[in-house]
Amino acid sequence: MFSGIIAALGRITKISPRHDGAATLRLTIDAHQLGLDDVGLGDSIACNGVCLTVVGKQERCFFVDVSPESLACTVGLAAPGPVNLEKALRLADRLGGHLVSGHVDGVGEVLRFDPIGDNRLLAIRAPEDLARYIARKGSITVDGVSLTTNSVDGATFTINLIPHTLAVTTLGRLQPGSRVNLEIDLIARYCERLLGVSDTVK
Repeated sequence: MFSGIIAALGRITKISPRHDGAATLRLTIDAHQLGLDDVGLGDSIACNGVCLTVVGKQERCFFVDVSPESLACTVGLAAPGPVNLEKALRLADRLGGHLVSGHVDGVGEVLRFDPIGDNRLLAIRAPEDLARYIARKGSITVDGVSLTTNSVDGATFTINLIPHTLAVTTLGRLQPGSRVNLEIDLIARYCERLLGVSDTVK
């Protein structure tokens, strides 16, 4: 589990095919800003909101394998470039954002990225099947960043990005047409499941 509070910006520096018959890619991620002293093999690190397993590390970088399934349902992992990084939560950690699983639900498209003073108004169109899980003033994860929605209109929602978020995450690089990883609030999914089971029982 994660909190959606980005700990550091990293960079995918190398992508190598694994040649294992499944088109798996091995990524080399420069994470010197994150600090890897407490990271071991098998640990989870969220990269742009995608929970990935550390399969190796060096002094300033770590390695992860990305399956074809992950590549098919996410963005930002198939080419070199910056990524948002967060280590998995420990039970004693503060939950500064909201509970995030690192399992991307879908890919959204940026419609607007408008300056409002020092802030930015971000408008994203989510896949239609995710729209019912997105609520005004609710939590959503965009490329691994825990954010609060301002408004929701059908499958489109808006978010206000403050200068700090723009400076310490990849979100400051967005523009209309950019695609982003979305994870809805876990509570919404569980509520739907409970209500569905309840209706079935009745």
